[in-house]
Amino acid sequence: MQKRARIIYNPTSGRETLKTKLVDILDVLEQGGYETSTFATTAKPNSAQDEAARVAKDGFDLVVAAGGDGTINEVINGIAPLENRPKLGIIPAGTTNDFARALGIPRDDFVEAAKVITNGKLTSMDVGKAYNDKTTKYFINIAAGGRFTELTYDVPSDLKTILGYMAYLLKAVELIPQAKPMNIKATYDDGEYEGMASMFFLAMTNSVGGLEQAVPNAALNDGNFTMIIVKTGNMVEILQLITKALNGGRHVNDSRIIYKKTRNFSVVPKDGRMPINLDGEFGGNAPMKFVNLKERISIFANLKKDKVAKIDD
Repeated sequence: MQKRARIIYNPTSGRETLKTKLVDILDVLEQGGYETSTFATTAKPNSAQDEAARVAKDGFDLVVAAGGDGTINEVINGIAPLENRPKLGIIPAGTTNDFARALGIPRDDFVEAAKVITNGKLTSMDVGKAYNDKTTKYFINIAAGGRFTELTYDVPSDLKTILGYMAYLLKAVELIPQAKPMNIKATYDDGEYEGMASMFFLAMTNSVGGLEQAVPNAALNDGNFTMIIVKTGNMVEILQLITKALNGGRHVNDSRIIYKKTRNFSVVPKDGRMPINLDGEFGGNAPMKFVNLKERISIFANLKKDKVAKIDD
């Protein structure tokens, strides 16, 4: 029986150029042995998520998430809770494409990205689960909390389409005066931190906001998050930490940072509201608990062996 694939694509991604390459992408996947169909996401809430869950339950072999990190996150939320999950392919067409960068998937050529699915190796990938008494959601690249972490979902989609990465820079300038630390209690596998922090990250890849040295020892399927808590809220000191990250990942030993591997994490704000960012999307408000689901999905990637604990045959 021929394998079935579904491309779930965001028609507004890639400055709306993705849909012009769909015929070529379909041809690549068909030549790779997949009977392939497409689904264009709509403005309806959870459009990509619902479609991913539907085709997974229908027994499709492959789901291809074509769009930005938000589209990928929705597809993950559609398949991660299921017992029987299809393989996942990625065609990046967003503004930052953090996840695709970490997987070695071409970010400037949709057709070459499709070829990774038919030619690339299949890799087991951890998935993060974030939950509290109001919500349960999944993520595959990063969870974060703190004022600057609101950047990605505070930028209107039409502005991202027009300005691309510049839209994020403009939003960052707007947020700088509001970037103040807050009092939190964070608990992780081998300890806890109680005090002031400007932001935290739970990273599952080595790419955070385009900084590939932010998490230098990240592995995609070791069953752990890499936790970063930034204790300082001083903008000069934050810029110093970013500079250290850009220069060989030297920030990890800085006293203003807590840098740990952990499977479990929880955060409780002591004052004020702390929204949680999951793969660039709003994921609810803390308090929130997180757990790493080891090797939850199989994904096509173009990786060096030192980036993963295991590459499937």
